[in-house]
Amino acid sequence: MTENRSDARLPYRLRVPFLTTTELALYRVLKKIVEERYLICPKVSLNEIFYIVKPNENVHFFNKFFRKHVDFLLCDPQTLAPAFGVEILRLNSKDEARESDKFIQELFTDAGLPLVHIQSSEVYDPAELVSLFQRAMAKIDDTVPLRAARSSDSVPHCPVCGKMMVLRIRRTTWNNGKKYYGCMDSPRCAGVVEIE
Repeated sequence: MTENRSDARLPYRLRVPFLTTTELALYRVLKKIVEERYLICPKVSLNEIFYIVKPNENVHFFNKFFRKHVDFLLCDPQTLAPAFGVEILRLNSKDEARESDKFIQELFTDAGLPLVHIQSSEVYDPAELVSLFQRAMAKIDDTVPLRAARSSDSVPHCPVCGKMMVLRIRRTTWNNGKKYYGCMDSPRCAGVVEIE
C-alpha cells in the first residue's frame, strides 16, 4: 500500500532542549553582565561569521569550519556587528584543549575578534566572567586584525562573460607551471586573467 504524499511528514523534529544545562546557565549570567550593551546570539555557525578568501583555491579550508559553531556571539545591538565570541571549554580526558578549540581561537584572533574561553560548569561567577572578557580583549589589542576585505581576497570575474574564474596552471613548454585565472565556462569562453 502506498502512503498518501499529503500525509507524509518530513523526518525532522524540534531539538529539545535547544541549549544544554551548562549553555543555559551561562546564557543567563551573560544576560545579566552585558545587559543592553550586546545582543547574545547562541550557536552561531562559523561560516556565518567568517568567509574563505578565494574559495575555489582554498576549498580544503572549508572542512576546518564546516558544521562548527561558536557557543555564543555577542553583537552590537544596533549594527549586529560581532563584538565577542564565547566558547565553553570542554576538556578531553587528558585535560588538554581540543584541536577544534585551538583552531577557533586562531580564527578569532586573526580576525581581531575577542574570543572568551569559559570552563564548562553549571554555575558561573559573574566577576570571574568579566575578568575573562577583559583578558580576551587585552589579548586582541596586541594583534593586527585581518578585517577588511582586499581585492586580492576574491576571485576575479571573467572579463568576457562575467562568470567566476578558476585558478589554472599552464601546461605549455615555454611557460609550464605558470598560474593564471581561466573562465569557469572554458572552453566555450576564452576569458583569461594573467597573474603577475
